[in-house]
Amino acid sequence: MPNVSQKGLSMPESPIRKLVPFAEEAKKKGAKVIHLNIGQPDIKTPRVALDAVRNNNLEVLAYSRTEGSEQYREKLARYYAQNDIHLAASDIIVTTGGSEALNFVLGSIADTADEVIIPEPFYANYNGFAKAAGVRVVPVVSSIENNFALPPIADFENLIGPKTKAILICNPGNPTGYLYSKEEIQKLAEIVKKHDLFLIADEVYREFTYDGKEHYSVLQEKGLEEHAIIIDSVSKRYSMCGARIGCLATKNKAVIATALKFAQARLSPPTYAQIASEAALDTPEEYFTEVKEEYVGRRNLLLAELEKIEGVKVARPQGAFYCIAELPIKDADDFAQWLLEDFRVNNETVMVAPAGGFYATPELGKNQIRIAYVLDKERLKRAVNILKEALRSYIG
Repeated sequence: MPNVSQKGLSMPESPIRKLVPFAEEAKKKGAKVIHLNIGQPDIKTPRVALDAVRNNNLEVLAYSRTEGSEQYREKLARYYAQNDIHLAASDIIVTTGGSEALNFVLGSIADTADEVIIPEPFYANYNGFAKAAGVRVVPVVSSIENNFALPPIADFENLIGPKTKAILICNPGNPTGYLYSKEEIQKLAEIVKKHDLFLIADEVYREFTYDGKEHYSVLQEKGLEEHAIIIDSVSKRYSMCGARIGCLATKNKAVIATALKFAQARLSPPTYAQIASEAALDTPEEYFTEVKEEYVGRRNLLLAELEKIEGVKVARPQGAFYCIAELPIKDADDFAQWLLEDFRVNNETVMVAPAGGFYATPELGKNQIRIAYVLDKERLKRAVNILKEALRSYIG
């Protein structure tokens, strides 16, 4: 029997999706499962995006340009300019989701066994993208004790070696919801310039910042023109996860030229999805005002309810729609599976994402979970009550 590759065997499972079979089995047995495990917003997609697809009169669904349609990239450049990020259309490559953008970036800047430093916990699929590219993730630990703020720059300095190619951040963060300040971005800017590294920022949650705080992009920082690369996506901004449209953007012409070769190998991003994404850029500002208000309300309720549970510690998100909660247990993987297999309150249970999969350092995050507050307040409150009763039963 032929063997699969060692690379394939070493690919990590998604901590977000690996429990799906247990959730499906619970549903087959008649249980209702409240999903706190995945960042699929329940916010409606802007009507302008859906109508653009519904009302178009294409007669041939043809390839688009490899780098994405010029019209869409020009419009993206205007969107970025409104956010004080000044780019030309030629600085942007449209991709099939933010995931493909990161794959292209890693392929363009790093060779096999090169290293990328990432503050942990981080979006779990970074592990998978790095593994597929033959790149080694070097984690620098951030802590729930200080809300997952940027680790000391000395910690980064200690990890930089001859194989280091980049520092990668998610801002605001998934899974922590932490929003890096302008001062923190400037500290990172200094170190990447000092060591001649790339600074890659996954900025897909740019619009979702709370408590009067504003997002500061790596592409707003002067002097980073050759160093800064952003990853972006329409998935969360416009609640368009199924469109699978993202982009990478940088003023570094060598990176753009190299990433374009990877893009040519997959031909082009999807045409209909680009039509929807281009139209989504016309979404009125009040859409985001209302969405942010809704997420703030959900966050506040979630934190208030979690803080009522004895032994639970929770970080306060300042952006995105995730939080990390530390539970009074030893193994969140076992707890999450037990919830789906054995625990019910009025025939309901909860699906969470064990946080260990968001760390690269073994054993870190074993007693933590990530919660995505993408559900209405009534279901969120019910879900936390189930968690409270479940912890009492599980520990007992």
